[in-house]
Amino acid sequence: ASEDIFNRAVPLLGLVLVLELLGPLNKNFSTLGNIAAVATALLLMLVALGVINRMRGREFFSLPRKVGRPELAAFVIIPALLPGIISDHWGIATLTALFNLALLFLILGVVGFGLISIVRWALARLLGELSRSLGLLVKAVPLLMIFSLILFLTPELWQVFSQLPDESLLLLVGLFVLLGSAFLIARVPHEVEDLEREAGAGGPPLRKGQRINVGLVLFVSQSLQVLLVALAVAVFFVIFGLLTIGADTVASWTTHPADVLFEFDLAGREAAMTRELLRVATAIASFTGLYFAISMLTDDLYRKEFLSRITDEMKQTFVRRAEYLKLLGKGESPGA
Repeated sequence: ASEDIFNRAVPLLGLVLVLELLGPLNKNFSTLGNIAAVATALLLMLVALGVINRMRGREFFSLPRKVGRPELAAFVIIPALLPGIISDHWGIATLTALFNLALLFLILGVVGFGLISIVRWALARLLGELSRSLGLLVKAVPLLMIFSLILFLTPELWQVFSQLPDESLLLLVGLFVLLGSAFLIARVPHEVEDLEREAGAGGPPLRKGQRINVGLVLFVSQSLQVLLVALAVAVFFVIFGLLTIGADTVASWTTHPADVLFEFDLAGREAAMTRELLRVATAIASFTGLYFAISMLTDDLYRKEFLSRITDEMKQTFVRRAEYLKLLGKGESPGA
């Protein structure tokens, strides 16, 4: 249960609360004023937590033995209100609330669903998975690379991305990532059902949390493949740009001097690593990642092979789960 997950994270949550008592500090306050601000924050937090304790039937100054929704809501809201109420820093208050909320989701993912273990497992099999999905790579990437090469040598593309603010470029890359993730996630529920049907070993149906865990395994495995392909494309275009496009060419295409980060000798010529080259390579790589994610979604042969391999690897896990639940049921039955 999620409550058990956050019960184990109480020391970390407590440490974060203590550190966030410093949120009301204000450079416009005197030293005594800042001490008073922190003391006021501590008092308000103790009172708020005490009220929650009483609402939950505990003593006012007791430590919660069970972390539920009221405690989690207090963890997000109370520290966020302190800098706003005491120092009128509502911007810091908003950031504090967002940080605490993100921390809770991170704890849920890392502890509850074993996200780190899933990523470690997916990384260990990543290269093998890509080599086995060579058929999809051969079909999807070459046509896209030809299109991307033509696009890469188009001056208008360099003009657009040389003038694009950094924030807009990040938003564009983020949009491609979100779209690619959405395409991959769209198939996950169906794949989890297929996997459970094939590898379930006749055991009890998966609970909601277990379905999410299996879905994460599928999503992370495919996402890492997309990421590796996108990184490979980015590296290719950076090297290709260093070999073929000099700073003078960049300047003529973008109508302003190239932003040269550093220069070096490469194959008998002066190669320049420019900011414009990195931006264009990043944009094309992110688009390639989106295209590859769509290809993974629409290639039935690849998906059947991918699910078949996952099924073979997880069958033993499902069998052991069924045996464990069977033994657990015997242990809980009367007279056992």
